[in-house]
Amino acid sequence: MSVFSHPEFDAHEQVAFRYDRASGLKAIIAVHSTRLGKGLGGCRMWPYASDAEALTDVLRLSRGMTYKAALAGLPQGGGKSVIIGDPRHDKTPALIQAMGRFVDSLGGQYVVAEDSGTSVADIRLMATETRHVGGLADEKSVAAGRTGDPSPATAMGTFIGIKAAVKAKFGRDDLKGLKVAIQGVGNVGGRLAQHLHAAGAKLWVTDLHQPAVERCVRELGAAAVPMEAVHSLDVDVYAPCALGAILNDRTIPEIRAKVIAGAANNQLAKPKHDHALLERGILYAPDYVINAGGIIDIFYEGPNYDEATVHAHLERIGHTLSQIFEYSAREKRPTGEIADRMAEAIFRG
Repeated sequence: MSVFSHPEFDAHEQVAFRYDRASGLKAIIAVHSTRLGKGLGGCRMWPYASDAEALTDVLRLSRGMTYKAALAGLPQGGGKSVIIGDPRHDKTPALIQAMGRFVDSLGGQYVVAEDSGTSVADIRLMATETRHVGGLADEKSVAAGRTGDPSPATAMGTFIGIKAAVKAKFGRDDLKGLKVAIQGVGNVGGRLAQHLHAAGAKLWVTDLHQPAVERCVRELGAAAVPMEAVHSLDVDVYAPCALGAILNDRTIPEIRAKVIAGAANNQLAKPKHDHALLERGILYAPDYVINAGGIIDIFYEGPNYDEATVHAHLERIGHTLSQIFEYSAREKRPTGEIADRMAEAIFRG
């Protein structure tokens, strides 16, 4: 299939492929839009079942970054990269450096940051091959205890978004006793679980990495549930914080939560599922709005990083979501559609 005829191709400005025989690197970079600025987005490493699956993911993710930056009020565009491989077994310094050279070959059109399967240490290694990197703390920030990891900000932004969704759906200002099911308790989902626990919520958690689940059970009193059952639990909020396309023809009829608000990207398998959630009376927090904390944090990274300024910007996630929920209720249109319209008005002028 040609990239141009791919169902997820959305007038992307550039899609580049790279194979490096020496390191075994197989990677794709997609730049969706640079209308507002350079296309920033994380580098995901994942054992995709096929090259086609990897292409679908990078096209969807890069598009989402454009919309995310627009509604987060950031002067940057959207891009994303994927490395085909298992980060626990296939990642090597040579492979990461080869990825850095790949990023550099685009001449700054794409700025790379960490994502699922990659770390700040990996981005630092890429930085030995390219200056087009984001999310790295400088020496002054490191001395102050910062690492450049955007996960804490993503988790905090998602927590703020959940509070906005709960307010819109249930009319509640507090989360005490709220039942929340979290799918994925890694770097972001695990921190989100901590925020929710501190706010008095009751947690049900699942993850492919069992030690992460066990930590939540031990430290937060969460209940462990199977991955295949988490979406159908009788809870108030379902928070997808793993991979995407989990809101689909199979899962949506089984969802009992009244709010879906989580950090995962591309939660809707298809645009029609946005409408399906509205029809069932489920309030969906558009993923690229609620999970924008990471790119907000990366934007402010540098010698003048100020936590208060960053947190104030994170709070705007809640305000934007409240506006989306209000428009959706008034116009009886899906929240994802409303968010898309708002974002497009910004980056398409």
